[in-house]
Amino acid sequence: MEQIRSLRGHARTLVRELGMLDQRCGRLDLSPVQAHLLIELDESPLSINQLADRLRVDKSNASRPLTRLAELGLVDYLDNPDDGRSKLVRLTSLGRQKLATLHREMDGYVARALAQLSPQEQAIVSQGLALYGRALARSRQQQELVITRLQATDNTAMAAIIRQVSAEYGLTADRGFSVADPQLDDLFGFYREEGQGYWVVKGADGQLLGGTGIGPVAGSPGTCELQKMYLAADGRGLGLGKRLALYALAQARAMGYRRCYLETTACLGEALALYRSLGFQPSSRLGDSGHHDCEITLALELTGAAD
Repeated sequence: MEQIRSLRGHARTLVRELGMLDQRCGRLDLSPVQAHLLIELDESPLSINQLADRLRVDKSNASRPLTRLAELGLVDYLDNPDDGRSKLVRLTSLGRQKLATLHREMDGYVARALAQLSPQEQAIVSQGLALYGRALARSRQQQELVITRLQATDNTAMAAIIRQVSAEYGLTADRGFSVADPQLDDLFGFYREEGQGYWVVKGADGQLLGGTGIGPVAGSPGTCELQKMYLAADGRGLGLGKRLALYALAQARAMGYRRCYLETTACLGEALALYRSLGFQPSSRLGDSGHHDCEITLALELTGAAD
């Protein structure tokens, strides 16, 4: 909670210092919303719906400032060739002049702020803002999704996802992959033991989109294995893989594990990239999962694990 409140405080400082609470954007006679609209229109004309979506506002909250921009001669309207019921908004020549002035003023504002920082600090700020922006976007995309512990009623759907994804990537049941595991049709029963767990992500309609599990590694005290992480096609591209993995790792820490191990294969390129981005490093093979065709073995030290 302390970290959350701290981040919110920093965000409020940014909002205040950037003048987002004012009715003017710098010294220009533009509101922040109007300024954002001009910037979005820089490359090509857009419909009001498209502009509202890009600015994450209601259509009415985009229409009113657009009307004012039109009154000022900064934008005008075109027929939409793809939809006769709507119009496209474009910048006028006067609007482009205004946008150029806006960029000069805002670039100068940011340049003066960056002048307070070393090159290394500037890179940290840029990377941090980019990371937080992506996280906010992912959070918005995932706001109707929930992660919950696997229930017996989820067995059939989760087994189907594992089989579908395995077939998609050519992981067949006659080889040493998870799809061949005897417990595949009763993951709920298998992951009920202490030190184990399996969690699934579901949509607002209850549709199961994927899941992942944690289990102990035989002969390696304090080490768990990240197991059976699969996402259906509908669950990809939303950042759910990372969210699921981070959730499972947090659960592993709470269980007292100090290290997490996993086995994967090169054909699962997206998953492999995710594991590496989380800090997993090459490891010797541990335990005897039976997944002998998973040629890549990785491990991650779980700092801050529960005692």
